[in-house]
Amino acid sequence: MRSPITFSRTAAEGFPHVMPGVLICITIALATTFIADHYGGPTLLYALLFGMSLHFLSEEGRCVAGIEFAARTILRFGVALLGVRITIEQVTSLGIGPIVTVVAGVVLTILMGALLARLMGLHRDMGLLTGGAVAICGASAALALSAVMPRGANSERNTILTVVGVTTLSTAAMVLYPLVVGVLSLTDQQAGVFLGGTIHDVAQVVGAGYMISEEAGDVSTFVKLMRVAMLVPVVMCFTFLFRHSEGHEGRSKVPRLPGFLVAFVVLVIINSLGAIPVSVADGMTDLSRWCLVTAIAALGIKTSFQKLAVVGWKPVILMVAETLFLLALVLVFILFGVVSI
Repeated sequence: MRSPITFSRTAAEGFPHVMPGVLICITIALATTFIADHYGGPTLLYALLFGMSLHFLSEEGRCVAGIEFAARTILRFGVALLGVRITIEQVTSLGIGPIVTVVAGVVLTILMGALLARLMGLHRDMGLLTGGAVAICGASAALALSAVMPRGANSERNTILTVVGVTTLSTAAMVLYPLVVGVLSLTDQQAGVFLGGTIHDVAQVVGAGYMISEEAGDVSTFVKLMRVAMLVPVVMCFTFLFRHSEGHEGRSKVPRLPGFLVAFVVLVIINSLGAIPVSVADGMTDLSRWCLVTAIAALGIKTSFQKLAVVGWKPVILMVAETLFLLALVLVFILFGVVSI
């Protein structure tokens, strides 16, 4: 265990290391917020597009570490702070429908991934990996699941492909799915369940939800974090499934619940008890919004559509098919009354 002095020295050394990239993301956040406030339009979408125009900064140089820090740590901090916007009363008002939708979406999408991979001549493990990433939480799920799957000659390539694929699809969904909400005239709560139940990564769910309304953003965040919570039981199932695989190390290491998810739940409980003053809650909400805009800018900088051109068409079609399957499944649940809100 590191001493406090060692920890402080490490933090002091790391702070200047990440500052250039973080400052770039904050600058994008300030610029896009100014544009949105004065000329209208969604701040998060502006931040995403501005970030994509600066993709070269994520390739190499002094900004890389800070961009990664903003896309992961600042994002998770911002999502955790969203707990002050939600109460248990709001959650219970959603009913059992969203829970059924999440569980069915995760299980059926993973099974569909394995089936489609077999039909397309791909290895079953590829279908399970991509299906799990699409069904749960995108790149984070891909990395967690790959850690408990057998190692092979193409394992690392498949993991990288899955991370790039689900991140790209999730970015596209952040832009396109709110249009689907408008075409189908979904209510804010239905829109929240739809976006939270279908978009792969947390950041894009938050971005798409709050593009529509605050209520849709709150509901989509809660539904998405239910999907994130499914990571632990799914990893346990994968560990059991591959327990006889030879040459696979670390199968017993099951990841804990993400810290930001735990923090989110704790803040929801505290807020439900009325223990957070209104002024403090407003300040935390504003800080959360700034964190999310900064994180979206970082994700935009990291997004590269060119990387998909070198991986072949079958895995890409597999992930697109899984994404469309999850989209159709959640819409069926909403439109046919399973999610009756």
